[in-house]
Amino acid sequence: MGASGSEGRSFARYRNRSAGIIGPVEAISGAWALDEIVHAGAEHVDPAYVAGYDRKAGYDPTEDVEDLRRRGLDRESTVVDIGCGAGTFALAVAPHCRRAIAVDVSGAMLSEVARRVAQSGVTNVRTVQAGFLTYEHEGAAANVVFTRNALHHLPDFWKALSLTRVASMMAPGGILWLRDLVYSFEAAETGPVLDRWFDEATDDPTTGYTRAELVEHVRAEHNTFTWLLESMIEHAGFRIASTELHPSRTYARYECVKAPPTP
Repeated sequence: MGASGSEGRSFARYRNRSAGIIGPVEAISGAWALDEIVHAGAEHVDPAYVAGYDRKAGYDPTEDVEDLRRRGLDRESTVVDIGCGAGTFALAVAPHCRRAIAVDVSGAMLSEVARRVAQSGVTNVRTVQAGFLTYEHEGAAANVVFTRNALHHLPDFWKALSLTRVASMMAPGGILWLRDLVYSFEAAETGPVLDRWFDEATDDPTTGYTRAELVEHVRAEHNTFTWLLESMIEHAGFRIASTELHPSRTYARYECVKAPPTP
C-alpha cells in the first residue's frame, strides 16, 4: 500500500533536515510552478497604482530599521527585501548595511525603486525582478531578510516553500523580519473579527484601504492564521524570537532567527 515504512523513514529524514541548517534551495520552476506575478494582483503592475502606493500603504520604515540595528544589523550586513514594493524599506536600510537587494515580481515597482535610488544617490541598492519562489541569492549569505505584506499573496503550500527558500539563503543567526496580514484568532471567530476590521476601514482609497477593498482582499488573497504560519516558520528552520500582534487581530510582525547547524 502507499503508506509504506520507507515513506515514513523518508518523511522523518526530511523533518530532521528542516529543523537545522538548510542548503541552497533552487528556484521553483516547471509546469507545476505558481506564477507569482499573477498572484501579486494586477494593481501592482499598474504604473498609476505604483505612483500612489506609498501614500496608500502609509508605511514608515524607521522603527523596523532601528529594531534591526539593535539586533545586529551593521555596515557589513547583507539585507534582502522580498516584495520590496516601491523600495521604501530598502532605501531606508541602505545607509546601515553593506548591500540591500530589492526584490519584487513587478517591473513597475522596480522601475519606481530605480528612480528613487537614482534620485537619492545611494550606491548599494540592487534590484532583482523575482519573487519568493524564483529569487536566486548570490554572494554572501543574507544577514537580514525583510518582507512586508507580500507572503499573503501565496497559498499556504507555497508559503511553506517560500520560507524554506528564504532560510536557505540566510546565514545562521540571521533574522527574517516578517510583517504581513495574519489572522490571530480561531476559525470560529472569523465573522465577528473581520466585521470589526471592515468597520475600521477608511473612506479615502488614496490614504488607506476601504471596506470594499478589505472585503475583496479577504475573498481573493491568502491570509493565513498565526497558528498555521508559525508552524511553517519553525519547520523551515527558524526560531520565532518575538511576535507583535495588531489589536485588529488581522496583522502580525515576526522576528525569526535562522537556526544554527545541527550536529
